[in-house]
Amino acid sequence: MRKLLVLALVGFAAQLVDGALGMAYGLTSSTLLLLAGVAPAAASASVHLAEIGTTLAAGVSHWRFGNVDWRVVGRIALPGAIGAFAGATFLSSISTESAAPWMAAILFTLGAYLLVRFSRPLRANRAGGRLRSRFLAPLGLVAGFVDATGGGGWGPVATPALLVSGRMEPRKVIGSVDTSEFVVAGAASVGFLIGLGAEGFLLPIVAALLVGGLIAAPIAAWLVRIVPAQVLGAVVGGVIVLTNARTLMRAGDLGGTARPAVYALLAAGWLVALVLAVRALRRTRRARAVAATALAAPAPTDHPAPPAVGDAEPSPTLAAVDR
Repeated sequence: MRKLLVLALVGFAAQLVDGALGMAYGLTSSTLLLLAGVAPAAASASVHLAEIGTTLAAGVSHWRFGNVDWRVVGRIALPGAIGAFAGATFLSSISTESAAPWMAAILFTLGAYLLVRFSRPLRANRAGGRLRSRFLAPLGLVAGFVDATGGGGWGPVATPALLVSGRMEPRKVIGSVDTSEFVVAGAASVGFLIGLGAEGFLLPIVAALLVGGLIAAPIAAWLVRIVPAQVLGAVVGGVIVLTNARTLMRAGDLGGTARPAVYALLAAGWLVALVLAVRALRRTRRARAVAATALAAPAPTDHPAPPAVGDAEPSPTLAAVDR
């Protein structure tokens, strides 16, 4: 019972982070299950089955708060489902260990770019044009495959790529990614059902993760709406950098005292980026307040020019004398 309660708390925390940042539910939950000794395929299958419920709740919550771009959802969900189904079906025969360092390097670079981008004032005008299917479809396919084979990865792959495009608000990126994940989780679960059978799903673990995630879903959707885009982008960038730094250091056999030093350096850089993001946000708000005050101030009225000396009207007293 205590173990299930802990898993429910993990599901709550994972969904809170996932709903606010557009990533980390699968990674957090799968990591815990692997540490507990659950087989990789069973861990990924259980997490994705739980995600059917949590992503449905998250999608509804994001929709109610206006965080969803349905055009993007429609173009990324179906390729993501295809990739997730393929990854789940062939997980036993396909290994992604060799590709993990390359994927981590790409995500690390995207995360570093986000830290730099959001530590400066955001432009008022976004990049012109919409995101096209030729970009969204391959992104969904790769993100879905990585998500199913790695026990998580839909958010870490899709969210930074959409954020870097600069054509969507961060809150709509997160809401759209979370909403489309419902289709991806369903396709992955079908693939695992075919590949592992019903016994591949650990139902008590699924229930615990689901309960925690359902409680956190509406809170996370509300949180992403009120958190400023400037700070949110910097937070997402830091999470991506720190998450993938571990994979890169493992791939490079970096150990000993070097790892803590690298983590400390990255954490310091993240802190600096957050401070700069907050300062940039304050400068932007002050500029907007000044501009709004200037627009709200009444325009100066045109006072009539004083009459010339020779054209001065006679005073009432002089007029009475003339009469």
